[in-house]
Amino acid sequence: MRVLITGGAGFIGSHLADRLLAEGHEVRALDNLDPQVHGTGERPLYLDAAVELQVGDVRDHEAVARALDGIDAVYHFAAAVGVGQSMYEIERYTSVNAIGAAVVLEEALERREAIRKLVVASSMSIYGEGQYRNPRSGEAGIAPGIRPETQLAAQQWELLADDGGPLEPEPTAETKPLRPTSVYAVNKRDHEELFLSVGAAYGIPTVALRFFNVYGERQALSNPYTGVAAIFSSRLLNDNRPVVFEDGRQTRDFIDVRDLVRGCALALSTDGADGRTLNLGTGRATSVVEVARTIAAGLDKEIEPEIVEQYRAGDIRHCFADTRLAEERLGFRSEIGFEDGMRDLLAWLEGQEAVDAVDAAREQLVARGLAR
Repeated sequence: MRVLITGGAGFIGSHLADRLLAEGHEVRALDNLDPQVHGTGERPLYLDAAVELQVGDVRDHEAVARALDGIDAVYHFAAAVGVGQSMYEIERYTSVNAIGAAVVLEEALERREAIRKLVVASSMSIYGEGQYRNPRSGEAGIAPGIRPETQLAAQQWELLADDGGPLEPEPTAETKPLRPTSVYAVNKRDHEELFLSVGAAYGIPTVALRFFNVYGERQALSNPYTGVAAIFSSRLLNDNRPVVFEDGRQTRDFIDVRDLVRGCALALSTDGADGRTLNLGTGRATSVVEVARTIAAGLDKEIEPEIVEQYRAGDIRHCFADTRLAEERLGFRSEIGFEDGMRDLLAWLEGQEAVDAVDAAREQLVARGLAR
């Protein structure tokens, strides 16, 4: 099968390209080689030579039309990524993400007789807060809103039930109401809803995959708006303390990129997820401060994270994946444990250099009142 990956020169897209090539597919990538991600703006050395790279913007109809020529299936991964930055570069994020998705869909529909599958990357960020239970009443499946400003200002970080006691996080299922708390999250919700609605209307099998926190080699270490593992790595490689908001005990679901792209490939090779949205995560919660300390120890850096006891607008406390639907529909279950995945990430980090732009990014948030 001939497959197009938009954003295919990036971190996740390039790993997916490797996976699809190994499975015998032909792969084309459309990527704008954004300097914020790719530095020099040149083809990355890690991108397999067998990948046909076309440089262009997903908002450009002509570039997308060329990229779709002769294609059988499309993975739409191209996006402006970064929760904090999206809150002040609102027009750019919405243009790249919403208009880019619209152009890809319009051009795909011009070739709908040839397109056999559409797969779009969504994000766990669209949930807002994760899913909770009340340990005192036994009530489960609670979908709380964002924590009140007064509570955060008092540095009371955990979610509270109506009875005033703390809620306990539980795996977040695809059925949880969506409450995106950033422009990026709104954009990602739009991504999956656009693709699923258009795919259903035109009879094109379409799958939306909600990525949880992805880590692994090839992350853009000099991009201060990328994943937390890469941000912490950039700080430590420059002998700076990782900056951890709140008390560091907030948890996320960290999935190795190799596991994630295996799930993405299954969405192409099977039809069990067609027309659906699925979580791709591990189902395990890991605290943010644990990630910082694991990376520091692996790099032999005796550097403790800076736990700032501050919060950012729209931050959530806990979110990790309910993986049952992915297991049922795709036969997908993560295989790489956090310790093993981190060991491989650390081996790659040993040979890397990074520009630490985290302080400048944090100053942007503070100046706009988004970190307080």
